[in-house]
Amino acid sequence: DPQEVQRRRLRFLRVRIVMLGMLMMAGGGAVLQRAYHLQIIEGDELHAEADAQQLRDVHLAPKRGTIYDRTGAELAVSVDVDSIHANPRQMHREGVDTELAATRLSQVLGVDRARIAARLASDRYFVWIERQVTPEESAAVRALEIPGVATTEEAHRFYPSGSLAAHILGFSNIDGVGIEGVELSLEDHLRGERADVPAIRDRRGRVVFSDTLLDDRATQGDDVHLTIDHTIQHIVERELELTIRTFEAEAGSVVVMDPQSGEILAMASYPTFDPNDPTDSPTAARRFRAITDRFEPGSTVKPFTVAAALAAGVLAPTEQIDCSQPLDFEDGLRLVTDTHSHGMLTPAEILAQSSNIGAGIIGARLHSQGLYRGMRRFGFGQITDLPMPGEVQGVLRHYSRWSSRDVSTTAFGQGFSVTAIQLATAMGAIANGGRLMEPILVRRIVDGHGDTVEETLPHTRRQVVPRATARLVADMLTAVTGDTAMGAEAAIPGYLVAGKTGTAQKADEVHGGYRGETDPLARWTASFVGFVPAEAPRLVIAVIIDEPVIDHYGGVVAGPVFRRVGEAALRHLGIAPVGSGDALADLAAEIRARAVAGASAADAAAAAEAAGEVVPPPTPGDDETLVPDLRGLTARAMMVALARVGLAFELEGAGLVATQSPAANLVVPRGAVVHVMLERPGATEPAMATDAELDAPPTEHASSDPHAPTGPRVATVAGARVTRGGTR
Repeated sequence: DPQEVQRRRLRFLRVRIVMLGMLMMAGGGAVLQRAYHLQIIEGDELHAEADAQQLRDVHLAPKRGTIYDRTGAELAVSVDVDSIHANPRQMHREGVDTELAATRLSQVLGVDRARIAARLASDRYFVWIERQVTPEESAAVRALEIPGVATTEEAHRFYPSGSLAAHILGFSNIDGVGIEGVELSLEDHLRGERADVPAIRDRRGRVVFSDTLLDDRATQGDDVHLTIDHTIQHIVERELELTIRTFEAEAGSVVVMDPQSGEILAMASYPTFDPNDPTDSPTAARRFRAITDRFEPGSTVKPFTVAAALAAGVLAPTEQIDCSQPLDFEDGLRLVTDTHSHGMLTPAEILAQSSNIGAGIIGARLHSQGLYRGMRRFGFGQITDLPMPGEVQGVLRHYSRWSSRDVSTTAFGQGFSVTAIQLATAMGAIANGGRLMEPILVRRIVDGHGDTVEETLPHTRRQVVPRATARLVADMLTAVTGDTAMGAEAAIPGYLVAGKTGTAQKADEVHGGYRGETDPLARWTASFVGFVPAEAPRLVIAVIIDEPVIDHYGGVVAGPVFRRVGEAALRHLGIAPVGSGDALADLAAEIRARAVAGASAADAAAAAEAAGEVVPPPTPGDDETLVPDLRGLTARAMMVALARVGLAFELEGAGLVATQSPAANLVVPRGAVVHVMLERPGATEPAMATDAELDAPPTEHASSDPHAPTGPRVATVAGARVTRGGTR
């Protein structure tokens, strides 16, 4: 029956649907049961197993930090370059002819074939073929398509300016570890911290994704910003090399410093080297002579002797000293003489004529202890604590070991040794009002996120001599570069220069003592150290030329280097000249006359006060006026007081008037300039070193710890300079 057949068919379909539904429900239940087992019961265990299979810690070698100059120019950077490596075990497994491969790689890379063949013959998983190759060499190796040979990226240290500031920067080895210079001393900052970060890998072990790897800053070391100005550094290195070659000298160093802050704008030594390929130069060329070489300073130390004597009160600024007779001593050794005979000389003339006799007499007045203390105050016999490896402290024997001859010879620069950086720092104290500044080479250190980690601020170590004494000596030093003085070659057209020449004969290492000046075997150190502009110092420049042959006088050899470096640096810094010819001579005469007049008036007033006398003020003539007493006045009150008597002003600092030059009650021409120093109430000069500190024998040591921290420092910084109502 067709209907019965149809009913059976429908019944069978229902049974099949029910059975299929039951099977699907059973299957779904099994899946749910398995999912529950995997996700809930074994979930944590399986998740950990998956992580173990898919995630691996990637070892991040941090990218070395960049070194910048003060303007932001890059001096040392890290760039990614290819290195060639091989898997000898894979090559053997795939039947690669390692001898043929070594030959082909040697031809492409230009390296020793035997070395490559020996490495490929090993049974290791990894060997280096050649590290840090050029892009062309890397492309040529890939084109060979040798199984088991591949390339990988490495960070390579590159110095864009070649040999510029090579001794300051130093260099790092092929593994990115600092070896010399700032690269070594700031290694901990530049290298950064090695990190292990999780990353997802595929079945072949290749990194697929990592959140941390997306942020390059996590792999960077700290960036270092130096105080060096690359333009001034280039000028210094160019002029130094030219002078060394011209005078056939053995070596030389130049230091350029800002006397107000202690920041080093340039520091160079010659011979030099290229940090991109340091092995291409002899080891001696890598010695940073500005901080490692000691030399007898010669006459460049005389300003410090005079300053110490003036500060101690054993020397008057205007007194006449008989320099006509050589200095004789009981030991019967060679007399102390001058190259030219002199008669009566003032302290300023002793500096201008560079009289050894005059300096020796002044040193004898201080006695051994006083002179030793004076030299120690200026920083001699002590390291400057630059963040550079290898700095030496020089040699300054304790005064208890001095003879009477040692007192006089030390006073004019024989019998002890200094470094170029010490000499520049000491002259900076004369230039900035008697403050011995700590030299600064590293301005700040910045991490990968742009945050400042460390910042170095100007720091005054101590007040070496009173401010008035420092200014008086500074004014005296302007005579050294006069037309007929020994430092005339250092004069810069349009600027007033204060400085001192030095011509020191080197001691005979074989026979002891010093050879005669006409002895052809005599060796010399020519030097010049000074600052410019003298009336408002912006640059201190120390030039040291070791063993020149063509000529050996400091004024002839080192003076022109000072002039050319100073002239170019002033132009680069935008410091306008004040005049030339007669105008410049008039300015120099005005400064010296003001200094002498101020010193004489102070001496006379002090003597009268001690005697209980009342000295009436002098009577000014036509076109003259009396300098009012400005001490304790505010800046506004000072301006009003000077305007009433027709005088201009130049002020420095902030607060109330502390000192003035010319002194009160002096007769000066109308329109003359009165130099005024302001200080905030309650402020004091930096502390002078105690006698106990100065009398202690210097400890023989060098700055041996290149990783010593150079944390932030706080310093007393002079305020704005104002001239005739304007700011400069």
